[in-house]
Amino acid sequence: MPTHPSSRLTDVIGDFPYRLQLAGGWIDQPFVSRLNPRPPGSMVVVSLEPAFPFMDRAGMATGSRKVALKLWRGRLPRRPPLQLVEELYAAENRGRAQPSGTQDMIGLIVPGVSRLDYDIAHRGGIFPVHIESTNDQAVARWLERVVHLVPVAPRPPGYNPLGRRRLSPAWVRRLGDSGKDCYAAIVARDLDKLGAALNETMRCWAALLPDTVDHPALTVDLRALLRHYQANHPGAMFSGCGGGYLTVVSHDLVPGSLSLRVRRAPSRP
Repeated sequence: MPTHPSSRLTDVIGDFPYRLQLAGGWIDQPFVSRLNPRPPGSMVVVSLEPAFPFMDRAGMATGSRKVALKLWRGRLPRRPPLQLVEELYAAENRGRAQPSGTQDMIGLIVPGVSRLDYDIAHRGGIFPVHIESTNDQAVARWLERVVHLVPVAPRPPGYNPLGRRRLSPAWVRRLGDSGKDCYAAIVARDLDKLGAALNETMRCWAALLPDTVDHPALTVDLRALLRHYQANHPGAMFSGCGGGYLTVVSHDLVPGSLSLRVRRAPSRP
C-alpha cells in the first residue's frame, strides 16, 4: 500500500524552532568573555520558524535542536523559557569536555530577536547576565526582508575552529561591542549599521580565532567569498565557524539565497 505524504513539513523536520546567530558570536564562551576589559559583551540571536530544514554542521544550532526534540518529545514545553534553557544546556553538555555555548539554547527557545549580554563575573560567563528581546512585528518583518541566507557548505570532517587562539582584550571588546551595535541597528531598522556590525564580527573572528575562516580542512575559500558579498552589499557574515550559510544583509535580492521567518512570541489578547 502506498504511503501518503505528510501534509505538514514539521511532521518531517520536527515542530521546533531553529536559530540564527548574528554579530558577537563566541562572546558566549567563557574563554573569550573572561578577557573582555569592558563587560558585558553582547551577541545577537534570532529564533526562527521551522520553514525548511537547515543543513547540519552549519552554525544553525541543529545539534542542540536534535537534543531538544528528543528531550521534549518533539515540542517546546509551555514553561518559563529560561528554565527550559537551563534544562537543555544541562542535557546537551552532560559529560562534554568542551560545552556548547548557551546562545544556542536561548536562540532556539526565546522568541524574537535577542541581545545576550555575557560577563565572566556572572555564573562564570556561561549564562548571560541580561537578555534584551524584541518581538516587535515591524522589526521582525523588516529583518525578514533584509536578511538573505546563502548556502555555502557544512563544516567538513576533521575541522576544528579552535586550533589557533590569538585572544586579546582589545579584539574581545570589539567583538562584544559588535553585538550591542547589531541589536541597536535591528531595533532602529538601520541596514547600514546592521551590515557594519556583521562585518566587524567577521574581522574579530579572523583576528581572535583564525581557523574560523581559514583552515586546511576547508574546501571553500571563505575569505574570498566573504569579501565578494561584503563589497556588494552592506554586510555579510557566516552563520557559524567554517562556513555554513553566508548571512547577507541587503535591500536587494541576493541570487541563490534563502529567506527566513522570525518566530515571534504569541500576541496577548
